[in-house]
Amino acid sequence: MIKIKDATKNIGKKTVLDHVNLSLEDGKIFGLRGRNGAGKTMLLRAIAGLIRLDSGEIVIDGQEIHKDIDFPKELGLLIENNNVLPNFTLKKNLQILAKIKKVANDDMIDDAIKRVGLDPNDKRKVRQYSLGMKQRAAIAQAIFEKPALILLDEPTNAVDYDGVQEMRVLFEAEKQRGASIILASHNPEDLSILADEIISMSDGRLINEKQ
Repeated sequence: MIKIKDATKNIGKKTVLDHVNLSLEDGKIFGLRGRNGAGKTMLLRAIAGLIRLDSGEIVIDGQEIHKDIDFPKELGLLIENNNVLPNFTLKKNLQILAKIKKVANDDMIDDAIKRVGLDPNDKRKVRQYSLGMKQRAAIAQAIFEKPALILLDEPTNAVDYDGVQEMRVLFEAEKQRGASIILASHNPEDLSILADEIISMSDGRLINEKQ
């Protein structure tokens, strides 16, 4: 369960999150809808612990971000530019990350790479990938440890039509596994097909607050 209470964040003179209140149940897909600058990415960054709120709180499973924990314990993340290291293969990228938490083994890594439509035995460096392949690689990075919480910012950007369908099946499978997913997308089809609930944002505020 994620509980967000009066989450407020200012950057310079601009309020990017304005007293956001939400309660998000486990095991659902929540869609974030809004124009550029609406606050979707900032909300994801706050939930991930990547920014500190000026006021308010975010509590995940009873633990407050930046008080009890620095970031969610089981987190898969794709926000803005993907963080896949360009000078390694995708498999090597995931092996490097796996050493941090020691959750995923090579079988889990290979499975995640296959699930996003890529080849775990591909010897190309990530820098040699097309934009769509890089996006798939970033999704593999978000899911390979089977996290309880997955935050996705425009996950189908640069992915072709067939790939979009494949990623939708993958996200639905992650939900069935028990993961909670918060997905920000400009693609209304992504939200209408995938989201159990859609949350609209504008100017850092929620338009239809769910509490």
